[in-house]
Amino acid sequence: MGDRIFLSSPHMSDEGYEQEYVKEAFETNWIAPLGENVNQFERELAAKVGSKSAAALTSGTAAIHLALKAAGVGEGDIVFCQTLTFSATANPIIYQNAIPVFIDSDYETWNMSSNALEEAFKKYPEVKAVIVVHLYGLSADMDKIVELCGKHNVALIEDAAESLGTYYKGKHTGTFGDYGIFSFNGNKIITTSGGGMLVSDNEERTAKVRFWATQSRDKSRHYQHSELGFNYRMSNVVAGIGRGQLKVLDKRVEKKNYIFEFYKRELGNLEGILFMPSNDWNEPNYWLSSMTLNGRVRPLDIMQALEKENIESRPVWKPMHMQPFFGKYDFIGTGISEKLFENGVCLPSDTKMNDEDLERVVNIIKGLWK
Repeated sequence: MGDRIFLSSPHMSDEGYEQEYVKEAFETNWIAPLGENVNQFERELAAKVGSKSAAALTSGTAAIHLALKAAGVGEGDIVFCQTLTFSATANPIIYQNAIPVFIDSDYETWNMSSNALEEAFKKYPEVKAVIVVHLYGLSADMDKIVELCGKHNVALIEDAAESLGTYYKGKHTGTFGDYGIFSFNGNKIITTSGGGMLVSDNEERTAKVRFWATQSRDKSRHYQHSELGFNYRMSNVVAGIGRGQLKVLDKRVEKKNYIFEFYKRELGNLEGILFMPSNDWNEPNYWLSSMTLNGRVRPLDIMQALEKENIESRPVWKPMHMQPFFGKYDFIGTGISEKLFENGVCLPSDTKMNDEDLERVVNIIKGLWK
């Protein structure tokens, strides 16, 4: 059995950028939340993606939560949410005592179906917000989704947790809606160990998010709180790691693309395999190289074969409307997300993998077709 190959693990820069910023935080004693790294990380990330403002927070989940709050979502409000995603996209809807309605995907993008979204608007015209996800670094078809949200005057939140560095028609994902969300969890394309970022062109709303995230402390000599607050601000140490990681984002995107193309070239001709879609308007970061299987070899066969050789893989996300907790909420669609879950598998996409590692993975998979 060879060395462990991970699905997607933290990859610090060879240049040691992260350590420089963390060292600076220690030397200046800015260890606690806030400090120059936090301020600069916000500015640098916003500049990188082309947004006017950003708020550095403890997680992408916290960012979605405060985006919903900033959009005015409250008790009893309807929120349309892509069903094919991780639960962190949907959980904050419940934090706000709102009601999720889950929207199906399409095969062209694996993301929110604009047809299903249009149906949902007909059924729930009073909807307050829409959360679209850019799954595995593939962008949703944003033109139609933005148009529908504009037509109905509904706030659009982009969960770009998996798509930092992805472009839709030459523009970064996370910058089309009212609010964009990025995650720096340990398995993301760049990581701060944990953490997230909210971006928006509405600087006043971003400032409000920072206020809420810092326990809603009013400007007063004493501790005064006129609104409910949250302990959601990123620490200065974590932000230092993020600043260093941001310097190598383009390298990581390049390697993720290389991994995807390697798999597609080596496995794409095997019977029943269909790789996640590439569109001419989409420049994905290919965070996880994923494919569907429609023949005798099933996703579990691949996962078990890789597992035996100390290689990590996993299923495609199980849709939210199929989850025990969320099963009672409405779902709009034709079941495409269910098919992607049933037939999908995510291959190891760790940016530290070399060609030898990739050959090891593809040879195990090819063996299942013999």
